[in-house]
Amino acid sequence: MSESSASALQLGRPSRQPAVHPENLSLDASCFSSPPVNFLQELPSYRSIARRRTTVHSRDKQSGTLLKSTDSYSSQLEDRIAENLSSQSLRNYALNISEKRRLRDIQETQMKYLSEWDQWKRYSSKSWKRFLEKAREMTTHLELWREDIRSIEGKFGTGIQSYFSFLRFLVLLNLVIFLIIFMLVLLPILLTKYKITNSSFVLIPFKDTDIQCTVYPVSSSGLIYFYSYIIDLLSGTGFLEETSLFYGHYTVDGVKFQNFTYDLPLAYLISTIAYLALSLLWIVKRSVEGFKINLIRSEEHFQSYCNKIFAGWDFCITNRSMADLKHSSLRYELRADLEEERIRQKIAERTSEETIRIYSLRLFLNCIVLAVLGACFYAIYVATVFSQEHMKKEIDKMVFGENLLILYLPSIVITLANFITPMIFAKIIRYEDYSPGFEIRLTILRCVFMRLATICVLVFTLGSKITSCDDDTCDLCGYNQKLYPCWETQVGQEMYKLMIFDFIIILAVTLFVDFPRKLLVTYCSSWKLIQCWGQQEFAIPDNVLGIVYGQTICWIGAFFSPLLPAIATLKFIIIFYVKEWSLLYTCRPSPRPFRASNSNFFFLLVLLIGLCLAIIPLTISISRIPSSKACGPFTNFNTTWEVIPKTVSTFPSSLQSFIHGVTSEAFAVPFFMIICLIMFYFIALAGAHKRVVIQLREQLSLESRDKRYLIQKLTEAQRDTRN
Repeated sequence: MSESSASALQLGRPSRQPAVHPENLSLDASCFSSPPVNFLQELPSYRSIARRRTTVHSRDKQSGTLLKSTDSYSSQLEDRIAENLSSQSLRNYALNISEKRRLRDIQETQMKYLSEWDQWKRYSSKSWKRFLEKAREMTTHLELWREDIRSIEGKFGTGIQSYFSFLRFLVLLNLVIFLIIFMLVLLPILLTKYKITNSSFVLIPFKDTDIQCTVYPVSSSGLIYFYSYIIDLLSGTGFLEETSLFYGHYTVDGVKFQNFTYDLPLAYLISTIAYLALSLLWIVKRSVEGFKINLIRSEEHFQSYCNKIFAGWDFCITNRSMADLKHSSLRYELRADLEEERIRQKIAERTSEETIRIYSLRLFLNCIVLAVLGACFYAIYVATVFSQEHMKKEIDKMVFGENLLILYLPSIVITLANFITPMIFAKIIRYEDYSPGFEIRLTILRCVFMRLATICVLVFTLGSKITSCDDDTCDLCGYNQKLYPCWETQVGQEMYKLMIFDFIIILAVTLFVDFPRKLLVTYCSSWKLIQCWGQQEFAIPDNVLGIVYGQTICWIGAFFSPLLPAIATLKFIIIFYVKEWSLLYTCRPSPRPFRASNSNFFFLLVLLIGLCLAIIPLTISISRIPSSKACGPFTNFNTTWEVIPKTVSTFPSSLQSFIHGVTSEAFAVPFFMIICLIMFYFIALAGAHKRVVIQLREQLSLESRDKRYLIQKLTEAQRDTRN
């Protein structure tokens, strides 16, 4: 062995000694030229605070807290945890296993000195928490499409997985809406109709209503062509118009049971308010949960990398296939983060000329988008007016295809607009140079405005035709009774046709466009045209807007067609399997991955916009347009909302006074002011919390710099000792 190597070994011997603990730092204090106080003042954290120090004495206290030793901090943490052991679980604390065991022993020791009542409360609280944890574990295994969605997440990333989770949420939402309507409206009628209970219908007593307003000609009897049944099934006319699918079937004032009379008009209106309120609360609740995750993950991009790399793995996974799925999901997330970071770096390096050029181009492209939207709205208006003016012709006067085309003309135009405009928007946004995540959001916003506005254009066009007429029928009945004897049923038929036609288009595109395209790309890949066409991508904005569009139709149409939520539930279930099959066998992942950890929040925000737009025409229909005098439970009311004042008038006088006081302006103005004050308080509180979070992050950064400084000084001290 050479002398140099031997001397190196001798110099390396001190490094084999145990690591120096914080309590042994005082042994090396002689190595420093300054006293300990001056040494502490050399820390980076002390220097940073000294530069920002003001005349306020609290800053000195705050700077002093940064210099507390680790032992004092751990002892304070220990005392604080010991005090909160009764209300908090040890799982909520970021401690190692040995510390948690020691604290658990402290907790058990404290239990001995408690009374029997306090011990029983502690044990019952623990048992209840364990029961809830087991119940949550069981419910996760009962979750709908759990394995399918996890498989999709591993193969195609969390962006596409969020679409299928969103679709599952809509299935559950529509199922609950159908149960509400079924329990409040349909069940009492079925129990009476089939003599299950000892009850009878209470017919609506006709008041001083003109006989002309009560005429409701339904489908004619006699010889009916076979294709008429197909038209009725697709359009909701004929035999379907007389069923419980539509509003006109519920021409009953109530159901008389043995001890009480069930008010069907009130129940019908309450069911509508209930499913709208439930949808709003459910969406807001899920949106708040997603907003919290979005807020945390959008604060610091470096934190997102650390969470995925160091804390993203699930160590409970034991199956090899599930581990591969999780690994693939993390890889897609990291690719999305890197793509977002590349776009941000590109934006930061732009010159002023490039910035002016890109903003001018975006302004021009947005003008094109507005022109496309205006053309679509005008086409829907013209198609709706033409269809309403010509659909009253007898079926035997026109051929099968012509009649079906007239009935479905608004649905065809709306579906064509919904099918063409997303492709135009997808082509336009490629030239606007946005990040992949922002491209998704902007494309969805444009498609949201287009799709949901088309429904509003259709509904308001129908409303204008219902409330306008050439003769004096509007003055007599309040609406165009000649063309719309039961206008609620006919609006429900339009919503029914929109939903059915949208479902047919989704199936037709998947079976007759995507699948043949996959076959051509697989077996005819040598053709240049097929190479340019390429394999179908799973476009998340278009698919999300498709189900939001269908859900908005369901919200609007559920009042006019009470069984429409059940149809929507079946539709979304079939769409889930069709889209899953299309994704696995006919589509490919997007070549531009995007970070979709906050996609659930944005999808719910889009759905919330659809709900707000659905409430507008429903509110106008319930409160402003006169109800039909020939059908429905509200024939004796001028408007649907009049059933509420009538019901309130039957309450005791004290309760009536309370309700009138709560709904008056004298209560509304102070209540609004109190709500505003509470909102301002929470806004200020959120700002204060944000500032505290920023200060804590700065403190963590300073502590890391202190650690590097101390390690550097410790290394110098050891080197001086060896020398």
